[in-house]
Amino acid sequence: MSFGKYILIPVFIAIQAFAMMLVAPYLKTFGEGAEGLVTWVSFQAWAMYFLAGCTVKMGLKTLAGYLGGIVASVAIFELGDCLAGGAGMGGYWGYAVAALIVVVFVISMEKVPGFNFIPSWFLGAGVFFGFMGLKGYAQNGDDHNLAVYTNIAVPELAACAVGLAYGWVTVKFRTWYEAKVGTAA
Repeated sequence: MSFGKYILIPVFIAIQAFAMMLVAPYLKTFGEGAEGLVTWVSFQAWAMYFLAGCTVKMGLKTLAGYLGGIVASVAIFELGDCLAGGAGMGGYWGYAVAALIVVVFVISMEKVPGFNFIPSWFLGAGVFFGFMGLKGYAQNGDDHNLAVYTNIAVPELAACAVGLAYGWVTVKFRTWYEAKVGTAA
C-alpha cells in the first residue's frame, strides 16, 4: 500500500488517542496528583490487545488477567499483613513471603483456559500495586480493606476495558480499510 493510502491508518489511531485524552479528565482517578493515570492504564491495555494477538478472545483473557492480577495483589496484601504481624516476620519479609506463595498460584493459572494469559496478570498486579503505593495504602496495613481495594480495582478494570475496546476498534478499522483500498504496494 502506498504511503498516501497508509497514512490514514496512523491518522485514525491518532484520532482515537486524541479522543481518549479528551475523555480522560472525566474518568475517575485516584485523587490529587493522579490525573492521567487511568488513561495510562487504557493506553497500556490498548497495547496489550495487540500483544495478545488482536482477537476478542485474547482481549477477554487480558481483562481476566488484569482482574486476576488485582485478586493476586489483594491476596499478597492480606497474606502479607498476616505474616508481617502474626508470624513476626516484619513488614517487608511478610509481604515477600506472601508474594512467593501467591505467585505460584498465578503462574499455575497458565493451565486454566480463559485465565492463561499470564502477562496480563502481572500487568494487572503491577498497576494495582502502583496505585496502592500512590495513595500510600501499600505501606499501611490498616488501610487494607475492601473499600480501598474496590476504589482502586474498579477504575483499573474500567480503564483496561476502555483500552481493550480501543484496540478492537483499531483492528476493525484497519482490517476494513486495508480490504477497501488493498494492501499491495
